Amino acid sequence: MKNFQIIRALSSGSAVTNISKEKEAMFIAGGTNLVDLMKKNIVAPDKLIDINGLDLKKIEFLKGKVSIGALAKNSQVAEDLSIKEKHPLLALALAAGASQQIRHMATVGGNMLQKTRCSYFYNTDMPCNKRAPKSGCGAIGGSNRMSAIFGASESCIAVHPSDMCVALAALDAIVLVEGPKSKRQIKFTDFHRLPGNTPEKDNTLETKELITSIEIPDNNFTKNVHYLKVRDRTSYAFALVSVAAALDLKNNVIQDVRLAMGGVAHKPWRLTDAEEFLKGKTVSEETFRQAANLSMKSARGYGDNDFKITLGANAITEALTIAASK
Repeated sequence: MKNFQIIRALSSGSAVTNISKEKEAMFIAGGTNLVDLMKKNIVAPDKLIDINGLDLKKIEFLKGKVSIGALAKNSQVAEDLSIKEKHPLLALALAAGASQQIRHMATVGGNMLQKTRCSYFYNTDMPCNKRAPKSGCGAIGGSNRMSAIFGASESCIAVHPSDMCVALAALDAIVLVEGPKSKRQIKFTDFHRLPGNTPEKDNTLETKELITSIEIPDNNFTKNVHYLKVRDRTSYAFALVSVAAALDLKNNVIQDVRLAMGGVAHKPWRLTDAEEFLKGKTVSEETFRQAANLSMKSARGYGDNDFKITLGANAITEALTIAASK
């Protein structure tokens, strides 16, 4: 591993100032993904700005929303009683992610910024446009069982690995960031990017910006929710396909609905067409199956991952059915 320096930031302002002075510097908090990337020489910063001392760990229930600090641990959020009551979909998604030990270390902000687990990205002997732009995508025509079926490009078919982010995309979360010039807000569904011709750009953060918190607006999705994660083994594995489903029901009629998928795209994949289709419909397995088939219309497999198209439709139907039964 390359030698590096660590600077401990005492405020979000000083963290942004310090990183702005350095050409090759990165923020570090839990380090559950970043340290692995450094060990494999996928990233090699000269300096790390340690932000663990910043006052960004709070979970605050404010008028019309909840604010979650970027340094709140995944386990802290998942186990918070008020989060379980008001935003149970988020708690379920977090509980499905990684191992208990990693959840105790990983932060909300770090979870959002984690890199794909594509095997070509992690193997520096193989071509990967995300790691080494213009080197090619080894997964196209190679081993692509875990790869995307939505929103991919000829440059990259990798998927975003987060479970938490799927729930946040479904819940219309907002990301608050601070940079050298100003503070700003980003819709969660706009935070992560599709690969296009620049797959090395995972998100819409500007250079040297720091995530300070996320906000989730109040909603009526407090009962009929489910997070379904289909994986090769039930302990510590990334999703082949996951579904975040939230229903607002009245007399068995769908008043409102949120649907998003993980393990299928370069970003959490919001199923807006299916949401519109479901609004006003009476709960039934047939209705859920129709919504699932609608969701998969634009899906495209790359060989090894063709099964995800059928699996995805079945997972959507099952997630909606379980959510409606609660």
